[in-house]
Amino acid sequence: WLQLTMVKNGAVDELKKCFGARMEFGTAGLRAAMGPGVSRMNDLTIIQTTQGFCRYLEQCFADLKERGVVIGFDAREHTASGGSSKRFASLAAAVLISRGVPAYLFSAFTPTPYVPFTVSHLGLCAGIMVTASHNPKQDNGYKVYWENGAQIIPPHDKGIAAAIEENLEPWPESWDTNTASKSPLLKDPYQDIHREYLQSIQQHCFHREVNKCSEVKIVHTSVHGVGHVFVQAAFKAFDLRPPYAVKEQEDPDPEFPTVEYPNPEEGAGVLNLSFALADREGATVVFANDPDADRLAVAEKQPSGEWRVFSGNELGALLGWWSFQCWKQQQGENKASVKDVYMLASTVSSKILRAIGLKEGFHFEETLTGFKWMGNRAKQLLDQGKTVLFAFEEAIGYMCSPAVLDKDGVSAAAIAGELVSYLATKNTSLSQQLKAVYDEYGYHLTKNSYFICHDQNTIKQLFERLRNYEGEESYPKECQGFAITAVRDLTTGYDSNQPDSKAILPTSKSSQMITFTFANGGVATMRTSGTEPKIKYYTELCAAPGNSDLNQLNAELNNLVDAIVENFFQPKKNNLTPRPDS
Repeated sequence: WLQLTMVKNGAVDELKKCFGARMEFGTAGLRAAMGPGVSRMNDLTIIQTTQGFCRYLEQCFADLKERGVVIGFDAREHTASGGSSKRFASLAAAVLISRGVPAYLFSAFTPTPYVPFTVSHLGLCAGIMVTASHNPKQDNGYKVYWENGAQIIPPHDKGIAAAIEENLEPWPESWDTNTASKSPLLKDPYQDIHREYLQSIQQHCFHREVNKCSEVKIVHTSVHGVGHVFVQAAFKAFDLRPPYAVKEQEDPDPEFPTVEYPNPEEGAGVLNLSFALADREGATVVFANDPDADRLAVAEKQPSGEWRVFSGNELGALLGWWSFQCWKQQQGENKASVKDVYMLASTVSSKILRAIGLKEGFHFEETLTGFKWMGNRAKQLLDQGKTVLFAFEEAIGYMCSPAVLDKDGVSAAAIAGELVSYLATKNTSLSQQLKAVYDEYGYHLTKNSYFICHDQNTIKQLFERLRNYEGEESYPKECQGFAITAVRDLTTGYDSNQPDSKAILPTSKSSQMITFTFANGGVATMRTSGTEPKIKYYTELCAAPGNSDLNQLNAELNNLVDAIVENFFQPKKNNLTPRPDS
């Protein structure tokens, strides 16, 4: 009836948006608003997508009908169109079952990390998670995992997209969720997986006695998402005292009534209710998950009474340092195996793990942006007998356990809870420990933001200007006095640091991404977003250990960012809109 309303109202633009171009299936699967039409998430587009995915899996796996696929979902629903994550998940199960494929459909909402965990734990062919994570309430998404427990990477996205196009007409049984619900091929893994997951993360609990005695008070919010039940259970598995839950945000609510955006990355605005509860209870630390509980934000009360929200890079530094401390303690005298230890981060995240690795002897590797790359690389390393201790991205995503080859806000919350408890026994705080990490390994100061630009031509011209800065195919050699020592362009595959000038990381002509390295220890990456009309920038100043004049370092980073914005982005000339809160 939504379409009929649009037709009656003569809403031509809205109809064009809904029925114009079909959603494109990419490595992140699908993400769009719920509603009618081929460019929206609805019963039909879910069936079409799953039919294509199923056909592709049939081509790839001879034993698909023995192994099966897991399907999870969050708590999103859209009353106007009748769409919901649970409904979409049950339709996906009906499609698979109609082809004789076992469907491990969770009977209730779960965090996103439960899906990759199940794929790995049960040895399934694939996983589907119906979620739009921290997107606005009208959106939903369809995320796909491969048999290795990581998100798909090319060429699977193209293969699945082609199979979807070839299977657009719904098969007769695809709509029949009723028959599917009675099929012996439908299995509910909820109880077993919940128990096994909590068992599995306990391998990362190293200070149970400290946890049992800890007086530390922590507040947790699930921001109207699925996280509450699971974080409470994870704290219990670590023998940590239960975190205080923010009652107004504890239960899943698809309307997200107390926040403008359900994204803990937005910082203080999303955390105001948590701060108020913490002040009432005398808690000093706040944890927040995004609605599908695959990411974690942390804030700590400072001696001044102000709350400090840690950036994703700062929390990455703390959790990376902690992972290595726990590993060292576990090894005892057997330190030789450090050469087989790896940590990963995406290329736009802080290089702090590289600095720690250089001093401590473990390997650090960079991947392209997104956990799909880190998960797949981690699996390769694990298969070679290496130890992957930790991986992170600056967008508050952390992989603290090889049991989940994706970001996981539930295990990260329990491990961070233990870290807070341990530090309290040393009369120190997260903020003080972060300073100690920077003092030992060198300050790594970051400043990330974005501009909004809806004009693809402007974006293309902006990047092409940088590629032909001083004549054809010549990149800038300096930026307002800041000398540039290296350039890597992952759109064209150029890297001035390599002997043959060819980038080692995979390149993609469909997205823009250039990284500049500066003589002063600065690194800046400019890239387009795959899901939003944004040109993002990520800057970091990596100082040598011992250089701890924070005021001077911050001033230098700010000057560098101003120079990049003014000379490379040219916001006035290109009519770019700055980030709303900047």
